[in-house]
Amino acid sequence: QDFNNLRALCLSQGLLFEDDTFPAHISSIGPNLLPEDELRQIQWKRPTELQRNPHLIMDGVSRFDIMQGYIGDCWMLAALGSLTLRKQFLENVLPKDQGFQDDYAGIFHFRFWQYGDWVDVVIDDRLPILNGRYLFVQPRTSNEFWPSLLEKAYAKLRGSYQNLNGGYISDALVDLTGGVQVQFSLKDPPPDLEEILKAADKSRCLMGCSTPGQPKKNIELRNGIVQGHAYTITGAVKIRYKNVWKHIIRIWNPWGHGEWKGPWSDDSPQWDHVEPKYREALLRNKNDGEFWMSCENFQEQFSWLYICNNTP
Repeated sequence: QDFNNLRALCLSQGLLFEDDTFPAHISSIGPNLLPEDELRQIQWKRPTELQRNPHLIMDGVSRFDIMQGYIGDCWMLAALGSLTLRKQFLENVLPKDQGFQDDYAGIFHFRFWQYGDWVDVVIDDRLPILNGRYLFVQPRTSNEFWPSLLEKAYAKLRGSYQNLNGGYISDALVDLTGGVQVQFSLKDPPPDLEEILKAADKSRCLMGCSTPGQPKKNIELRNGIVQGHAYTITGAVKIRYKNVWKHIIRIWNPWGHGEWKGPWSDDSPQWDHVEPKYREALLRNKNDGEFWMSCENFQEQFSWLYICNNTP
C-alpha cells in the first residue's frame, strides 16, 4: 500500500481511510486473545472520536508516553522504550509526514525492518476499545497517540494483535533498527558485565533485559520485580557512594508503573550517601515504572541482557 497515494485519494474524496487489509474486525485482534463475549463487545474508534484535540506526538517522543495494555507485548514495548532514547533510529520507524493537524485522512504509516529491508506498514487509525477503555497501549497523555498507532502497525505486520502476545525483545530490537543484537545470560554473566553495560550506554546502543518465569502469569514479587517480563535498560553509570565507586543501572517497566523496591530504588537510603548534584541529576522519584538498581541485584533478578546497535 502506498501511503502518499492512499492519503491523497482520501483527501480528494473527503473520506477517512479504512484499511481492508487489516480491518476493524475480530480477525485483526485474533480469536483466542479474549473470551468470545468480550471480543464481540469491542468497538473500533478513531482518536478524533475519543479526544477533542488528538496529536500523534506531543512534546517529543518518550518512553513515559507508553503504558502497556491488556496484551502481553512487553517484549515489543521494552524495545520501543529503548528506541525513544535513540533519535537516530526513531525517525526511520516513525515518519514525520503525518499527524492529526495537516492533511488528516485517518491514515498513518510506520516502518519496520524485515529480512534486510525497511517495510512501510500502512494502517487506518481505528483503535479497539472495550467497555470504554483502550484494549492495548494506553496513552499516558490522553491525546497523544503514537504508541497506540505504532503498536497497531506492528500487529498488522505480525498478522494480528494476538500474535504480539509473547515474544523476544531481541526480535523487536532488530525489527525497530535493522541492527545487530547480542544476548548475555545473566546466570553465567561475562566477568566484565559492568564495563559492557557502561560501554553500551556510551555507544548509544539499545538495551533490554528480561526476568525468569512464566510470561503469561505476570507474578509481581514482593521486591516489585515482575516475573516473565521484559524491561528496558535506560542508563548505566558509575557513581561515588560512601567513598567507593558503585555501578548502578536504570531500568524501565513498560507497564508505566511497578518498580523495584530494593537498594537504589526511588526511596532507598543509598541515595542519602550520594552527592546532591548527582542525586538531582539521576533520581526521578515518581511512580513511572523507572528505577535504579545495583549491578549485583540486576544479575540476581534478571535472566537475560540484550544489546543492539546498527553495527557490531
